[in-house]
Formats: sequence, structure tokens, C-alpha cells
Amino acid sequence: MSDAAALETMVAFGASRERADLDEYSKDISFVNPVRPALVARPRNTEDVRKIVQLANETKTPLVPVSSGPPHFRGDTVPSVGGAVIVDMSGMKKVMVVDRKRRVAMCEPGVTFGELIPEVRREGLRLNMPLLPRKSKSVVGSILEREPVIMPKYQWDISDPLACAEIFFGTGDEFRTGQAAGPGTVAEQWAVGGVQKAPYGPGTASWHRLIQGAQGTMGIVTWASMRCEILPSLEEPFVVGSSNLDMLLELTYWLIRLRMVNECLILNNTNLAALFTKEWPNDYEKLKDALPAWNLFYTVAGYEYFPEERVSSQIKDITEITQRLGVEAAKAAGGVSANEILKAVQQPCGEPYWKLRQKGACQDIFYLTIFDKLQGQIGAMNDLAEKAGYPASNIGVYIQPIVQGTSYHCEFNLFYDPDNQRELNRVKEISTLAIKNLMANGAFFSRPYGESTGMILNRDAATVSVLDKLKKIFDPNNVMNPGKVCF
Repeated sequence: MSDAAALETMVAFGASRERADLDEYSKDISFVNPVRPALVARPRNTEDVRKIVQLANETKTPLVPVSSGPPHFRGDTVPSVGGAVIVDMSGMKKVMVVDRKRRVAMCEPGVTFGELIPEVRREGLRLNMPLLPRKSKSVVGSILEREPVIMPKYQWDISDPLACAEIFFGTGDEFRTGQAAGPGTVAEQWAVGGVQKAPYGPGTASWHRLIQGAQGTMGIVTWASMRCEILPSLEEPFVVGSSNLDMLLELTYWLIRLRMVNECLILNNTNLAALFTKEWPNDYEKLKDALPAWNLFYTVAGYEYFPEERVSSQIKDITEITQRLGVEAAKAAGGVSANEILKAVQQPCGEPYWKLRQKGACQDIFYLTIFDKLQGQIGAMNDLAEKAGYPASNIGVYIQPIVQGTSYHCEFNLFYDPDNQRELNRVKEISTLAIKNLMANGAFFSRPYGESTGMILNRDAATVSVLDKLKKIFDPNNVMNPGKVCF
């Protein structure tokens, strides 16, 4: 079949060649080069996905999977080569399972946080979700990207909360990971009371790790199951503000180690003001100036049995720790109440998305690190930005403890005006230099995107060699998002 005939065949899958549709997927809010796709295909079910991948192999047509709606930020959904077909999964919106007893939910990739949160809430469950995802963000997409979750107490592994997944690899072969692998089909497992919760397997391998962080270069996920948590019956949120980040990090360490809090995260005043400013731009500076330099937010929760006793007991224990460290837990910071923060972080972000409110665009630099290196890395980032003419006080910083508080996701948010070429170029230059500088200071970029990917991955030739071998096994015709990661 010719390429032209293949594209015509894909029209059966809700495809579009409209220029406006193609332009929407040709670029995003990142510094990757724009490339217009040849077609946007919109599969409606698993069988459509199977046929699309098989057709792509027959005709060597590049496929770029997309599950979230705009705006996109990281360049992974922009084609790297011409003639690509965008596989827009946003129309696959089935919520297949919500099981309170086993604390698991399963859905297709088109389901957003705003759609899944009420579904699991009706069953007395909640999602361990990232910080204020945009309204159009796919739950499955977020989990596959390993976005950090805000309840580290419930994160036992870097892959959490992903449980099982169904994948069509680049070969066109269907594959299910973890408990979903069998015996029997998923429907047969349901019939005997089975759920798809354990991610490990089939066999001794952890195949779910192959697809996480892969940016769609290995295959297309058609559904995923995820671990959920019981919905509390009582919650008490607090904010601890300080100019001393080390003090807040030590408090965070004890809160998570003793398993006393659910939500737990740190924002600097720039980011907290960006999240909660109601009237731009005047109120933003006023709120930012009123906030402490660093703000630790956490929640103490009680459940079905003796919730008041549980919460009061934990607050008492936490008070002993805060007194020892010389800080104070409060119900508000600089005019932002802890209850307001709690309500916000348990939902997707309203419109406009918080990272775009200030100037219209934002460049994120994020990585994993440990306690001993965090302060030095923040200092190095501030020095670099100041030298480049970007005030360090304008950099948003988000610090998220992960995996039981053993390490941290650190994120710098550089807000800029996309219509100001000088400002755009400055942020682009800072981004490249910062990644080099931060790597030299011990930062681990576990999720590299865009133009910096090669610089990051080329530091580890052994990993690249293994990934190349896996790519040849699972996508021998290189149809899955070619040009991304190290491919």
C-alpha cells in the first residue's frame, strides 16, 4: 500500500487533514522545531489502534501518540520527522473499573483528571495525582510520564501509581503488563474477581518500566489501571513558611518518615503567588511580597474510624517536631489559606493554566535529586539566571518529595512572554546552560525532553545501547514517535 493510500485508509479512524488541526499539533510551548504532521487520526477503540499500528508498519508511516489536550509543553507530541500521523487518543474515554475494596481504577487514555476524580470519589476513593494538572491532562498520559505525585506517603516505587497497562507495541503486537497478563483475558479475570493492580510481570520482568517515560517511542497504551487511596472523612491542612529551606526539608523528612501526612509539597513564593493570584498583574506582586520565601504545605487526615482522634493525635505529634525545629504550622500564609490550597491541589487547574497566567509561556526544568544536593543546585540555578539577566526572584520553584520521601523532584519554572523574542531567547539559553550546570552538580534528569535529550542521555552510553536494542525488538520499523528520546 502506498503512503497516500495509507493516509486515505486512516480517514476511517476519524482522521483529519484540516490545516487548523495539523497546525495545532505542529508545535507547542517548547523550543522544539515545528513540524506539521500529515494527518491526525482519532481512534475510537482498541481495534482502531491495532489497525493504525499495523497499517503504519506496512507503509513505514511515523506515528505520534497524543492523549492530553492542549496546551502541550515538552515537545514530545510534536513530530520530529515529516509525514507523521498524530494518533489522538483523547476520544477514548471509558472508565472501565473503579474498585474500592482493592483501591484500583482503570481507564482509557482519553480520560482526564477532571473526568476521573468524580468517578473514583463516588466509590470513596481518590487519586494520587500531580500538582494542579491542566484541565485537559490525560490521567494515563500523566502516569506514563512519571509525573511526581503529591502524596509521597503512598508512593512505594518511582512507577507508582501505575498498575497494569495494555499496549500495542510498534510491531503491532498486543501486550498486557502485570496481573493483566493473565491467565485469561481481562474480562475473564473480572468474572472470577480478579483486578489488574500488581504491575510486575509477566514473569520476573517489570515490563511497565519499558513504556514509562518512553514518550510513545515503544508503543501505544490503550488502557491503564492505577492504584488509588481511600478518601478521608476528615482533613486538616497546614502551611509552614520560612526563609530557611533546609529547616522545611528536615520537617518534611520527619512528616513522611513517620507517615503522618498525605499531601506534602514545597513551593517558593513565586509559584505560590502564581497559583493563587486572582487579579493580574497588580495582585501578583502584592501577594508574592506577603508570602514567606519558602512554603511547606501538608495535610493530616482521618478516615472512617475515629477520625477526630487520629487527626488530633497526629497534630500533637507534629507540633512537637515543629517546636523542636523552631518553625510554626499555620492555617494560612501571606493571605493564602491552607484550606484554599487543599481545595486547589485536589483538582485539576482552572483556566487559564497557572503556568501561563503570568506571561503566556513557561519553560520547566525538572530533575530528581537528594537532600544533600538540593540547596547547592538551587543556588547554582539562581546564579546562572542572574548572570543571564533573568532575576532569580522571578523563578518559580516546586519541590516534591517522592517515593516515601527518599528523594525529591525539583522543578524550576521560567515564565516568559512568547511574543518577546529577546525574552524567549534568554530563557532558551538559560534552559540549555542550566541543564549542563545542574548535571555537574548531581542532578538526575530521569525524564529528558526536547533538544536537551541527547546531551543528557549521551552521558550514559550503556543505557542508550540497551534502549536501542529494545527499540529494535519492540519497534523494528521505527514507526513509533521517531526522533524522540535517543532514537
